[in-house]
Amino acid sequence: MDYGHSDRPAGATPLPTAIKILVAGGFGVGKTTMVGAVSETRPLRTEEVLTESGVGIDDLSGVEGKTTTTVAMDFGRITISDDLVLYLFGTPGQDRFWFVWDELALGAIGAVVLADTRRLADCFPSIDYFEGRGTPFVVAVNCFEGARTYRLDEVQTALNLDPGVPVLLCDARQRESSKEVLVTLMEHAMKTREARRRAAGAN
Repeated sequence: MDYGHSDRPAGATPLPTAIKILVAGGFGVGKTTMVGAVSETRPLRTEEVLTESGVGIDDLSGVEGKTTTTVAMDFGRITISDDLVLYLFGTPGQDRFWFVWDELALGAIGAVVLADTRRLADCFPSIDYFEGRGTPFVVAVNCFEGARTYRLDEVQTALNLDPGVPVLLCDARQRESSKEVLVTLMEHAMKTREARRRAAGAN
């Protein structure tokens, strides 16, 4: 997606190409943390304090210490070069905020689905959503302290993922770890795009 305009004055510096990436997953899995870890600017957050009205709606099993929740999105930015910028959009995790997803997904080249092995089933809705839209995605297992460690092939099998979907371990708190996840997603999205282009040309 290029936000440059053809009517810009001759010799003007072109605007950078903007690439949109979503960071999704279940409630409390680390989406806000990842966006904050890699964003070069202070991330825009739409968090609200969890209240008693969420009792019975928000499942805090495994994340009992969580006190806030994203109600719209998290937003961060990474400048790759003068002509390429990544925009990260962290999605809300609860079902009651899913009406936001379709708007956030418009124009996205791919998505990171964060997974917590203590609550692995929580990322199924995200996986189903991106599979249904044909959006390339990777699954990043956020390594929480005290959580049982599984092999990546075990996670792939448990989530019933296509063999071509990359699965990797990460620490959403660490910038370099989160950047590695984004690089893997970019490579996967480009390979998927090229495969689709070749398939279309063969028909």
